Amino acid sequence: MQYRELGNTGLKISTVGFGLWTVTTTWWGITDDAVGIGLLRRAHELGVNFFDTADTYGDGKGETLLADALGQKRDEIIIATKFGYDWYNNPSRSGQQERPHDWSPDFVRFACEESLKRLDTDYIDFYQMHNPRMSAIESDELIATLEDLKSAGKIRHYGATLGPAIGWEEEGLAVIRDREIAGLQQIYNLLEQEPGRRLTEACEAKGVGVICRVTHSSGLLEGNYTLDTKFDKTDHRSHRKREWLVEGLKKVDQLAFLTEGTGRTIGQAALQWLLASPAIASTLPNIYNEEQLVEFAEAADVPPLSEDELARVRQLYDANFGLEPQEAAVGE
Repeated sequence: MQYRELGNTGLKISTVGFGLWTVTTTWWGITDDAVGIGLLRRAHELGVNFFDTADTYGDGKGETLLADALGQKRDEIIIATKFGYDWYNNPSRSGQQERPHDWSPDFVRFACEESLKRLDTDYIDFYQMHNPRMSAIESDELIATLEDLKSAGKIRHYGATLGPAIGWEEEGLAVIRDREIAGLQQIYNLLEQEPGRRLTEACEAKGVGVICRVTHSSGLLEGNYTLDTKFDKTDHRSHRKREWLVEGLKKVDQLAFLTEGTGRTIGQAALQWLLASPAIASTLPNIYNEEQLVEFAEAADVPPLSEDELARVRQLYDANFGLEPQEAAVGE
């Protein structure tokens, strides 16, 4: 495993981290807590020290599961969690529909205290605004509250996670430019490079650390899917149009040069492509099983992409992989 500093925080985090959404929500098909705890502990054994969750994952489960799995290793791990959604007063939810935000000082303090209890810890290493809109980013009151929590030792650093889907460039550029955030989490991968590319450049110029999720384009870059792949109804990808899979696989086929004779799998190459940017401190691949966990953890130590490989990827992407515009893949 390799480690990088998150921006200018002094926090050394593993370049491959673990995002708890796969083991604490119902969108990925993992419903057994024992499986999730086992994967988290195995990740730690493999050198992963960066664990990213949110108070809204499983309505608190994402934090309690992390505490159950690695609470005894608190001084060995870096915990990132998120806040902003008021799921306490809005428990019902339809599918992936967003709940309302609450950025008021009282709610932010309340949410932080509740997260600390669930995580069974005295402090949060990296506290992230969860999918903030411009009104939140422009709120001096919100930033003052975060600074107060930092001064009180409740949180060590704060930042923002962009979403829920790909995009949010205006919000990202604003929070990088106007706020002293430690890090920014965004969707960014080989097949979906904008606005991630521009946001990463902005972060690098400001000394802001970058964390990338959806690193494998929702599975397309994992090397496991074919045109015959059928997703279980509990899997969020079962709701996507078939064109997403068909066109995505056409693009992936053209990336075979990243694996041929290189000692990398396509899944590992996808992570190394991201890590070619020095501003990117950690990647958060979707982890469903131990075999995949090991593959991704080992990605930190496989050969990095050469300048020629990086240039070829850039050329393919800029030409939309030779596909007609109407054939472009649909989806996050």
